Amino acid sequence: MTQDDVAEWQAQVAATVAAEVRRRRKELGMSAQDLADACEEIGYAIPRNVIANMESGRRTTLPLPDVMVLAEALHTHPICLIYPVGHVPKAPLLPDRDSVDTWTALSWFTGEQNTGDGEPLSLYRLHRSVVDSAERATRKAQHHRRQAAATDDPGERAEALRSAEQYERRSADDHAYLGRIRTALREDVLLPPPLSPELVFIDAESTTPRDPEENDQ
Repeated sequence: MTQDDVAEWQAQVAATVAAEVRRRRKELGMSAQDLADACEEIGYAIPRNVIANMESGRRTTLPLPDVMVLAEALHTHPICLIYPVGHVPKAPLLPDRDSVDTWTALSWFTGEQNTGDGEPLSLYRLHRSVVDSAERATRKAQHHRRQAAATDDPGERAEALRSAEQYERRSADDHAYLGRIRTALREDVLLPPPLSPELVFIDAESTTPRDPEENDQ
């Protein structure tokens, strides 16, 4: 691999971002000046002439902060500028690799591809999934509790209460699972994500030392 290969790859990446910036800008009906103004409002100036030079290919390097701000100004995500899924069939990964389909490239960039169960990204994704599950179960339980309180029919009340208890057990299981995930993150010297006020009790329960006598029972 030569320096020319590296330079060509850099230019390819910049050209992909530039083309997607231009496509997205036009889709939103924004002029280059509109986009420059939007960047200014975000607090990171990217002048109109810089945007024009980027879109025309005269500017072949693109700092990551520029990509982040341009994405925000264009109401999209930075990853969608780098790997515009649905608009570009293939994208280059690295200088010494062939281009792959854009979805595969995006998955590689975000760590979704070939991520093992024990890797940090997997733990954080699992954490988010279990939080969502716990919150859904809690909402369902509350809904059925309200149904039970609102009906005068004994059968309907009993059915609503059974459903509420089922979701409450599911929520409790999720809470216990979250505690174990957060303990695993700490054991790996990783910062667990912040919890909502309704879930902060999980940390108190998962970090409270057990009574030694409990282990003898």
